[in-house]
Amino acid sequence: MTTFFLILIGVFIVSANIIGFLSFKKEKSLYSAAFTILLFSVVFGGFSGVLALVMIRDAFAIFYGLQVGFYLLINSLVVLLAAILVTVVRKYKEG
Repeated sequence: MTTFFLILIGVFIVSANIIGFLSFKKEKSLYSAAFTILLFSVVFGGFSGVLALVMIRDAFAIFYGLQVGFYLLINSLVVLLAAILVTVVRKYKEG
């Protein structure tokens, strides 16, 4: 069961980052990509919580699913910090 949730974490992180990249290409904003990944962390965290409840059939199984959302939140934070760093470097080079 643990390997299933590790694979699920990997699949959701990769898919959220791909969707965030597509959002970046469309709107040309790193902040938009970070916000998109943040929104998908909530969606994928809820989906994995429900999936864990269905598979394990225990009330505490939702914490396995929410752990997936937690890792996606950390991923969103990393993308947001990268966006802030890029903005600071651009401002520094401009003036």
